[in-house]
Amino acid sequence: MARAPYQVLVLPYRNHASGLEVAVFHRADYDLWQFVSGGGEDDETPETAALREVSEEAGVVSQVAMRLDSMTMIPACWFRCWPQWPQDVLLIPEHAFAVDVGDAEIEISTEHHAFAWLSMDAAMERLRFDSNKNALWELNERLHPRPRGKRPAYA
Repeated sequence: MARAPYQVLVLPYRNHASGLEVAVFHRADYDLWQFVSGGGEDDETPETAALREVSEEAGVVSQVAMRLDSMTMIPACWFRCWPQWPQDVLLIPEHAFAVDVGDAEIEISTEHHAFAWLSMDAAMERLRFDSNKNALWELNERLHPRPRGKRPAYA
């Protein structure tokens, strides 16, 4: 399978009356916490890749992924397959999605050695990348909108 030049970020979540809870994963190869992430394969759409990645990395089978507006660009040199991509590919987009896992049990893959269900505030403290924080902020605003006005996004 050929690796497509895009990345997906997937936020597994549970929505409670008391607020949002997200599954955050600790990578096995780096000392960092993040959401599920991975690349598209062959002619997969980003949505299809997001559903496959959340199944592979978290053991959650879902038919629906909420597409978020959050996205970032990642340097192509971070990926082993960069030499196989067209010469003009220097940055690849990362598309963000959220999947409501309800009562499903998380089963982590070998890509991670731990996961935790966290509140938005606790997840913000643990996440390393701004792309993950932005996607989490957006998901929370979509599910639990606060009054509009200038305010800190991560406070």
